[in-house]
Amino acid sequence: MSVGNCEYHDVIATPDDSTRFSDVSSAMGDGYCFTYVRGLTSEEVVTRLGGRSEEFTLMTLEELAGVAYSRYDWKNMFFGAVAIGDWVLLVEPLGSLGVTEEIIMPLSAATRLVSQYYLDIKCMDYFYWIEDGKIRFEYINQDGYSHWIKDGKIQLEFPYPERYSEEIPDELAETMERIDAVYSESPYPHEGPAFLLAERLTGITLTPQLLEESTYLCGGVPNPR
Repeated sequence: MSVGNCEYHDVIATPDDSTRFSDVSSAMGDGYCFTYVRGLTSEEVVTRLGGRSEEFTLMTLEELAGVAYSRYDWKNMFFGAVAIGDWVLLVEPLGSLGVTEEIIMPLSAATRLVSQYYLDIKCMDYFYWIEDGKIRFEYINQDGYSHWIKDGKIQLEFPYPERYSEEIPDELAETMERIDAVYSESPYPHEGPAFLLAERLTGITLTPQLLEESTYLCGGVPNPR
């Protein structure tokens, strides 16, 4: 297929739970990036990104969004970080830190990183699953998914295998099949698939309540581009 206080849930949400996906998107406005990094603290993530955690400030989602919109200039990447179980979730209103490869490749060193990005104005979608600096699976805007399932087997869709880990992303097979079964047309990742894939890879169910009730360690780092 190619197209376009926190809680854990052992049962992944069903693909027809589209209301929740749209509610999360609505809570974030015209664009967002969610990045999940496993096994680090918020302060360790900030340090890996080149920031100084002592210069970061605790904020609500509303405060984070207000600062992010006021500082939106492409020179700095402003984000909030919150610990959820064994993960740190980075939240960026309008940001793209989580899909900037110069950043997320080293950030994923010795751990798992999952990110999803959407920008409404340009209808841009991206999704990454990276393990220790190697891409396992991705969605590239307009090009589609790097892998998808056909006849029960996951196959590489793109013609450049050297970009990806040699391991086939079989962990996503069931989720791919469920997405194919529920969506009659090929949806863009932000319409549901990106949330389902992220839930499968992280065990975290993202909801508006989780986003709005969390307190984030917030600050900025320079854009490397």
